[in-house]
This record gives sequence, C-alpha cells and structure tokens, in this order.
Amino acid sequence: MTNPVLENLKTRRAVRQFLPKQVEQEKLDLILEAGTYAPTGMGKQSPVIIAVQNPEMVQKLVRLNARVMHAETDPYYGAPTILLVLADPQRGTLVEDGSCVLENMMLAAHSLGVESCWIHREREMFESEEGKALLHQWGLTQPLTGVGALALGYAAEELPQPKPRKEGYIVKVL
Repeated sequence: MTNPVLENLKTRRAVRQFLPKQVEQEKLDLILEAGTYAPTGMGKQSPVIIAVQNPEMVQKLVRLNARVMHAETDPYYGAPTILLVLADPQRGTLVEDGSCVLENMMLAAHSLGVESCWIHREREMFESEEGKALLHQWGLTQPLTGVGALALGYAAEELPQPKPRKEGYIVKVL
C-alpha cells in the first residue's frame, strides 16, 4: 500500500548545502501554517515561529549561532531562510511543543519541494544579551526559550538515500 504522507516521511532528508534561491512567499506561508497545526501540550500553543529571510539578519543569526559553537562556519549551511522556534519557558512541554512545530514544518517543506535541516543552539543564542536584544527588536518582549531552528531552502545537490533502519527499532507487545 502506498500513501503520500508516508512517502513524504520516508523521503525527507536533512540538507546541508543550499542554493542561494529564496523560498517563495506562498510556499513559506504554507510551511509556517503547518507549524501552527502541530500538537502542543494541552493545546496551549506555546511556541512562537520567527521566519527570517532578510540577508543581513540571516548573517547575524549565523554569527550568533557560530559563536555559541565556538566555530567560524555557517551552522545554517547557507540556507536563505531560517525558521526559529521558541516557546514559553513556563510550559513544561516547551521542548516537545517546539519539536512538533519543527517537524511539521520540515514535512510540509519537503512536500512543497523545499528542504530543511534541524539546527540546535537556539536556547543558548536567545539566552545571550544579543539574542534577547534581537527578540526585543522583533517585538517579542515576553520570556521565550529557544527550542530549535530550521535551515530552509532548495537543496544544492541530490537528496541522500536513507540509512537502513536499525534492528530492534520496533518492539511489538501484542
């Protein structure tokens, strides 16, 4: 049996090299909307999604994330769009809520021919004074904790094949 949703799950891959082509607004809006339909603890919708396409702001985020890594490389792999996901630190499910948002957006992006890579260190980025200043600049004054981000764009090369699934991945108790 084939199913388009399951095929999308099976063919999505993390992309670490992007073309400089920007994600079109219509596709970006659909990807962002998919994030808003992610399940969240008690339906509280604690996450906030920040879409960044401004090249100067993207470079600011690149530098901030690289500084957390103590590196000089681009942790977003040259992606022209960065989607940041932060959540209310008072919610006990903030990591789970934000993770569901990120996954929904990755799957929606892939279904539209846009690829992604999940990026970490947003917690540390937005705990810093520079990160807090960016949030304030964007009009986000409530406390927020970084959960993760997506590097988003068009793959510069063919998607890799999946690794074989590990032994013992599934245990059935019938």
